[in-house]
Amino acid sequence: MLRDDVLALLRQREGEPLSGEAMSRTLGVSRAAVWKAMETLRQEGYEISSAPRRGYWLEKSPDLLSPGELSRPDRRVGRELVCLDQVDSTNNEIKRRAVGEVPDGLTVVAGEQTGGRGRRGRSFVSPPGKGLYLSALLKPDCPLGEVPALTAWSAVAVCDAIEALCGVRPGIKWPNDVILEGRKLCGILTELELEAETAALRYVVVGIGVNISQTEADFGPEVAPVAISLAQALGRAPRRAEVARALLDSLDRLYAGFPQQREGWLARYRADCLTVGKPVRVLSGAGEREGTALGVEEDFSLRVAWKDGGEEVLSSGEVSVRGLLGYV
Repeated sequence: MLRDDVLALLRQREGEPLSGEAMSRTLGVSRAAVWKAMETLRQEGYEISSAPRRGYWLEKSPDLLSPGELSRPDRRVGRELVCLDQVDSTNNEIKRRAVGEVPDGLTVVAGEQTGGRGRRGRSFVSPPGKGLYLSALLKPDCPLGEVPALTAWSAVAVCDAIEALCGVRPGIKWPNDVILEGRKLCGILTELELEAETAALRYVVVGIGVNISQTEADFGPEVAPVAISLAQALGRAPRRAEVARALLDSLDRLYAGFPQQREGWLARYRADCLTVGKPVRVLSGAGEREGTALGVEEDFSLRVAWKDGGEEVLSSGEVSVRGLLGYV
């Protein structure tokens, strides 16, 4: 869409003027078409200034999600980008679009999920216009055994994005909840699709939901004690497009280094993990046990010392870990 192409050019200039003639040459359209796209953007709430012999520049943007806001040609993750106002689940939408051949890095971004999901079948609260819901399809070139580490890497990538954008670094509740001020800021759900005949990996979907402007009332009485938004933590809410761009940049860096830079990401995960050293309650099919989290292993599993003696290494796919001293 020309509107997105024009917006992307304005964003690339970062407030520096760009002439209508230059845009028409770059996009291969008439100057009249560029002007019409510019007027469409203004009607949507974009503040675009212009001056004779200087061109156009972007002053201020509304809180909208679109390819023009988010795309960047040198990014592998999000090179093909779908932005939706509402969807049942961004992970589901990715999988629907991946029935046939699907491009590596395909990303779906939505302003609302009507059926957001978390780990172990839990629901994820996704009210309209309050959060950011993003899923990226990746096709890593690695043995299948390396793929589960993407969940932990993604948690570190989210922490990187929030720190770069907001100046505060969250922590991680093992295995993949992103925590700020002791409450959940972001959930991550990673799903695999395998070839039916060979069991070879077709793709991985990394789904990320970030709380941006929710209030206590938006979360509701059950979720509010354990959830937090950036607005609550910072006293202000960044635009959803700013959060999305930071996440896409961070996921792109992750993908470029996966799995070769494993040791570095493991060290950073260990530094961010808030669970280590804390008393925990472990829920599994065998019931509940209490212990203390001792550390994160090389494969991002969790070593726990049981209250009644002995140690065990836990896989995130088999158990759920709850904090005994608050959420973490």
